Amino acid sequence: MNFTKDPEIIARVPHVDVCACQVGLPFEFTMAFQPIWDWRAQKVFAYEALVRGKDGCGAGAILSQVTAKNKYAFDQACRVTAIRLAAELAMPKDCFLSINFLPNAIYDPNTCIRATLEAAEQYQFPYKQIMFEMTEQEGLSDNSHLTNIVEAYQKLGFITAIDDFGQGYSGLHLLSQFQPDVLKIDMDLVQGIATDPVKHAIVEGIVLMCNRLNIQLIAEGIETVDDMKTLMDLGIPYLQGYLLARPEIETLPEIQVRN
Repeated sequence: MNFTKDPEIIARVPHVDVCACQVGLPFEFTMAFQPIWDWRAQKVFAYEALVRGKDGCGAGAILSQVTAKNKYAFDQACRVTAIRLAAELAMPKDCFLSINFLPNAIYDPNTCIRATLEAAEQYQFPYKQIMFEMTEQEGLSDNSHLTNIVEAYQKLGFITAIDDFGQGYSGLHLLSQFQPDVLKIDMDLVQGIATDPVKHAIVEGIVLMCNRLNIQLIAEGIETVDDMKTLMDLGIPYLQGYLLARPEIETLPEIQVRN
């Protein structure tokens, strides 16, 4: 479905200057990409876009400059930059581009999606390849706001994911209000799972729950072969971490599977 051809959506939102997406921000940034591996199909399931400084500095240095005044502009610029780079790097047609966003930066889901729609059209990037990961550094006081965002994005046909499940606001109570398409298990539950029976039991419960709710799972932060094999044995289909590939700036790195 080509969302830009939907006159109802177009009528509700103003035009966005995609080329000037970072104008007005007090800093410049780019994106690194880290693959998410579908170990059953032996291919990349998605590339996650991760903010980085133009000088190569990490995400923390950029995010520390994000304020209440520039949060919306930063969120929109992240989307456009990720789509532009994914298109320029010729990201494979059979995997997703995973874009992180800040729920508190979105005042209206249908309005705030316009930059994404126009960037995808301008750079000829298929909408069906976009997955949105919800992340929030400050905490989210209004769960109904997040519910509205997820429902709006799902109606538009985007894949939705909750990042860092098992930490912060991404708790079980949210799943009683809405169900995303994907959950990313927090790395604190992933790392050491091969030797920690408590973590193993918790993740095993998450797998059972998500199977019943028809939610796909990604385990992130994998750094050891033993942890990776344990997660495979638990039936988690998608894996991400330094063991498989590190993020690379403006590059789509290949999976380096270690046995």
